[in-house]
Amino acid sequence: MELTLWTYEGPPHVGAMRIASSMEEVHYVLHAPQGDTYADLLFTMIERRKKRPPVTYTTFQARDLGGDTAELVKRNIREAFDRFQPKALLVGESCTAELIQDQPGSLATTMGLDVPIINLELPAYSKKENWGASETFYQLVRGLLINQSKENIQHDPSSWQKEGRKPRVNLLGPSLLGFRCRDDIIEIKKILNEYEIEINLIAPLDATPSDLLKIPKADLNICLYPEIAETTCSWIERNFGIPFTKTVPIGIGATKDFLDEVHHLLEKENKNQIKINSRLPWYSQSVDSNYLTGKRVFIFGDGTHAIAAARIAKEELGFEVVGIGTFSREMARKVRSVAKELGLEALITNDYLEVEKAIKESSPELVLGTQMERHSAKRLGIPCAVISTPIHVQDVPARYSPQMGWEGANVIFDTWVHPLMMGLEEHLIGMFRHDFEFTDGHQSHLGHLSRNEEKNSENTDNHLQTSSQENQELLIWTQEGKAELAKIPYFVREKVRKNTEKYARQAGCRQIDSETLYDAKVHYKDK
Repeated sequence: MELTLWTYEGPPHVGAMRIASSMEEVHYVLHAPQGDTYADLLFTMIERRKKRPPVTYTTFQARDLGGDTAELVKRNIREAFDRFQPKALLVGESCTAELIQDQPGSLATTMGLDVPIINLELPAYSKKENWGASETFYQLVRGLLINQSKENIQHDPSSWQKEGRKPRVNLLGPSLLGFRCRDDIIEIKKILNEYEIEINLIAPLDATPSDLLKIPKADLNICLYPEIAETTCSWIERNFGIPFTKTVPIGIGATKDFLDEVHHLLEKENKNQIKINSRLPWYSQSVDSNYLTGKRVFIFGDGTHAIAAARIAKEELGFEVVGIGTFSREMARKVRSVAKELGLEALITNDYLEVEKAIKESSPELVLGTQMERHSAKRLGIPCAVISTPIHVQDVPARYSPQMGWEGANVIFDTWVHPLMMGLEEHLIGMFRHDFEFTDGHQSHLGHLSRNEEKNSENTDNHLQTSSQENQELLIWTQEGKAELAKIPYFVREKVRKNTEKYARQAGCRQIDSETLYDAKVHYKDK
């Protein structure tokens, strides 16, 4: 464990809170000291919910440690049960309470409460939030369905045809504090309805314990968010024989593959050709898209969205992926596999400073990341689009803004392309800042970047002088060379400078003018 200013994921008990808060008729008793109630703000502020999470804290204090904290736990469990009358009770402990070893879940099972009690043992010092959410959902589903699984129910993928009904599917994985989950569900439901596929249930979001008992009635499980639902889907497949989808429908290609996979697993003939209802393919074939081709992008986020972003960037927008990584260690193998296909080494870390360093070294023209990468990109003067949690309240829009399906592809296109287009405007204003139109300090709508550009320009001489002093052989930038370097977009200028100086040393040049800069460009382009 290390001290950090920011973290990509909270402790696992926050993941458990996400599941409890997403569902109805479920309550979570959390053995935690006074002060661990900070997680409530995530739901009331980020999710803009009008009610606090269904969580009861034992909130023990320092003076309680000298007494019987186990009795304190039992009293809080009894009071929570009597007050909220849940249909299922989750019991666990925070990272601090874990050190006391009161084992609140075991205490709860001995109290004779007439509801299913799910004992959550979440190792706070080795696991994180997404794992905690996944484990909580799995333990809840397993606890409610364990008796049915003993009946050896066999799955028949064509049973819906024999029974003369439409096929039924479960949508598993959406939860609070996810990335656009509510809108994703609306989009996927709309798409499946077009192919006459019914929704059996959606969980954990807005589901009840009695809803979870209906899981075996579906013909197929759709795993929308593997970080949350893959463990549960695997258990259901082993015990009930119900298969689950492996393709997450984010992007045009993935949505098409998703629909093909759904039809294949249901043994359902797709009589209608898949109709793409998105503007992204049209733009990709237009003349305007030439500006986007080859743009360098750096991707970092949860495993699901990082993998999806890499495919969209490479196959649908023609970008060059220069870096990819994730903070989700449970998804590290999948991300490494995608990185290998791109000829890259995946960055697996939960240190935002390490990610910022990787961004700087790869010199991208666009960053696709989390709320933290937005801050890092702002410091580096690089356009950024948020594609994954952790998020800010501005990434939970009031409007309909999915990531999945056809409309999700439209949203992604707008979200990614607009920063690039505005970055071009920023660069042009920077190039012509000495013209009379801009003498009054004209800025683009990206005001902070305009100031960065001006500051970078003002410090160019000092930067080049310092850089030259660091070289074993002193290099002198001529005024002509400096002026030419200033015309290069700010987000790749540092890389161009280093390459030019490296070329100059190899070529034995002491002075760097515009010709040297052009020669260096040709030299590295040929390589």
